[in-house]
Amino acid sequence: MPLNENNSAEQLATVEMFRALAAATDTFEGYANPHATRMAAIADQLGKAFHLGSRDRFSLRIAALAHDLGEAKMSREYIRRDGPLSEDERIDLARHPLFGEREAADAGADRGAQLLVRWHHEWWNGEGYPDGLRFEQIPLGARILRVADAYTALTDARPFRAALSEKRARAHLLEWIGLEFDPAVVKALLSLESFPELTGYYVDAAPPDFAGIAEDLMDRLDQLGN
Repeated sequence: MPLNENNSAEQLATVEMFRALAAATDTFEGYANPHATRMAAIADQLGKAFHLGSRDRFSLRIAALAHDLGEAKMSREYIRRDGPLSEDERIDLARHPLFGEREAADAGADRGAQLLVRWHHEWWNGEGYPDGLRFEQIPLGARILRVADAYTALTDARPFRAALSEKRARAHLLEWIGLEFDPAVVKALLSLESFPELTGYYVDAAPPDFAGIAEDLMDRLDQLGN
């Protein structure tokens, strides 16, 4: 059923509210640039590629904006810390999709979006969390979020590492295809035509300033000659 004007206005208000929540979460997680809104745009393009209906795509966008509300709610110091997590920290972190599901519900997300938040860390091979779903047990929207989240995170800077290039991020997806990621979703992302949010924030190291080095050496030689 097509949306009427009132529904469209209501959806717009919902999106803006979740964007505000996402911005606060990005700040807590230490992203250098907007993460969740960029992830939502990539997820929406993947939703189009899989011919999802407008209502499912709306739930997908809301879930992308809300996906890490649980981390912000838990507010753990280790989330921003450089270095590997301890086993206890990993177990603790694995609860954040459950917190996120509740936070999304409290903020007014529909049930479909809530469940996508719950399952956005499920792995294709069943080794994800919190429920250990595998293959098509994982809803397509959650499989899309897993790929979009990974790609978006890898191509942005964090407090503990620099942004990776798009080429390296794509190589990571291919390395973990069939393990963490649904092969069909990875293939779809790699086939997307370029759009702004697909571009990452990798900054290549500046080449040496050979002209400046040569000029400095000449100055030093002149000083020695005098």
